[in-house]
Amino acid sequence: MQTPFGKETYLYWYEIMLLLRRFEEKAGQLYGMQKIRGFCHLYIGQEAVAAGMMTAIKDDDNLITAYRDHGLAIAKGMSANECMAELYGKATGCTKGKGGSMHFFSKEKRFFGGHGIVGGQIGLGAGIAFADQYNNNDRVTICMFGDGAARQGLLHEAFNMAVLWSLPVVFICENNYYAMGTSVERTSKTTDISRMADAYDMPGDTVDGMSCEDVHKAIERAVKRAREKGGPTLLEIKTYRYRGHSMSDPAKYRTKEEVEEYKDKDPINQVLKTIMDNKWATEAQIEAINEKVRLEVEESVKFAEESPWPDDSELYKDIYVEDDYPYITD
Repeated sequence: MQTPFGKETYLYWYEIMLLLRRFEEKAGQLYGMQKIRGFCHLYIGQEAVAAGMMTAIKDDDNLITAYRDHGLAIAKGMSANECMAELYGKATGCTKGKGGSMHFFSKEKRFFGGHGIVGGQIGLGAGIAFADQYNNNDRVTICMFGDGAARQGLLHEAFNMAVLWSLPVVFICENNYYAMGTSVERTSKTTDISRMADAYDMPGDTVDGMSCEDVHKAIERAVKRAREKGGPTLLEIKTYRYRGHSMSDPAKYRTKEEVEEYKDKDPINQVLKTIMDNKWATEAQIEAINEKVRLEVEESVKFAEESPWPDDSELYKDIYVEDDYPYITD
């Protein structure tokens, strides 16, 4: 099978997608055991978006997303340990146990959340890109949102400013077809979300989100444009979540046949088939990757279980930035 990508890329895609899948499956199991409380939105089925993106951007680029953030956070380089501990609400979590499932964050990895307000991160993503443009550095911001957030007013304001100022930002709509339980067809006459870019004279494209290859190529083009001061791009990446919107959603608005149809295009299986067809790994090597991922997830659970709860003294910390603000005068 001919492919423009090499062995190392496919092996990376396989391992990172498998890690995201197994982490989320374990999170779902632990939620059922009431080890994890509150809201919990799983990324199962959408892993190709994260995998294809990571091979198309630089480590120093920014990523901001909505509340379905576990998979993207781990793909961006955050450890399974700190992510699982955050789900447990432990002090060793990535936001010290204060953010939970919807508010993962890492300044070091340039992962700026997890945001619980639908569409709220879109304006923030444009703002981060503006800061990088102002500071004249080489970073690009990936700003992600779902098909439900595509109907928020802030999106239009952010798009207009991003185009007007040629901000180095790539807007990505992860279109998994359902905003909670409402299909895209029931929320808009225009079901091709990428066409929303036309109103702002912004480049827009629709991408197969079940294909790591297509995701990589589309994001690579958009990031190159942004880095070369060509302004923003809107990518509608069509993907699919196998589970409900959140752990409390039985997903009765979908048929079993629809879900199975997408599982037939499962990105992990597609990448594994390419690896085996090209003889890039033996059965034993694949099993070794599987075992490595299994152990990493199990270690994250052990780490979370054994980590301490936040101290009561932490309650009012991290609410306001502690700064003298010397540039503000009376």
